[in-house]
Amino acid sequence: MEKALLLKAEIREKLGKKNTEQLRKEGKIPATVYGHKQEPVSISLNAHDTTVGILHGSRVVDLQIGKKKETVIFKDLQYDYLGRNIIHLDLMRVDVHEIIKVNVPIEIKGKAKGATEGGIIEEHLDRLEIECKVTDIPDSIAVSVKELGVGDSIHAGDVELSEGIKLITGDDVLLITCHLVAAAKAAEEAEVEAEAEEVTQPEVIGEKKEEEEPEEKS
Repeated sequence: MEKALLLKAEIREKLGKKNTEQLRKEGKIPATVYGHKQEPVSISLNAHDTTVGILHGSRVVDLQIGKKKETVIFKDLQYDYLGRNIIHLDLMRVDVHEIIKVNVPIEIKGKAKGATEGGIIEEHLDRLEIECKVTDIPDSIAVSVKELGVGDSIHAGDVELSEGIKLITGDDVLLITCHLVAAAKAAEEAEVEAEAEEVTQPEVIGEKKEEEEPEEKS
């Protein structure tokens, strides 16, 4: 594992929507640190340094707040509506020797043999939940699709993990499939038609309703 990313943080004295918006204008990201039975702490981080670290696959962070330094991991990232900029993130305190559960991105490797048969790859899940030591958290989990033919699929339990890493995601969870383009298109069209049928048809203007028979008088 590479050396942990060092990020310097500042305590957020003022909270609320207006203050967080002002922080973002100043090039900072509002964040919360929690875990290890300590009170959550509201902080702000340099947006550029934090974003670069995340893009480079950093997961374990040495967080410095004043003279205090502690080890944390990126636990939850919240993006803007365009999915481009991080507007808030949660950091969880960890010990470098402890075992934790964490979600790690899947990285598809190779070209499926089914691609030469008119098939396409469809990814159903983009990350796996695993359990391992903090120092063993991988940047990504490689999943080879070289032997994947048309009609074949890969489930979570099929993925080979490094020693010391335990799979938490269920073995039967579907990750990747390979199917024919025509079949995929037909399935998509069928789904669209099904949704269309659920739409209530408007009443035709001018259509006469059946007249109710008058009640018999006693």
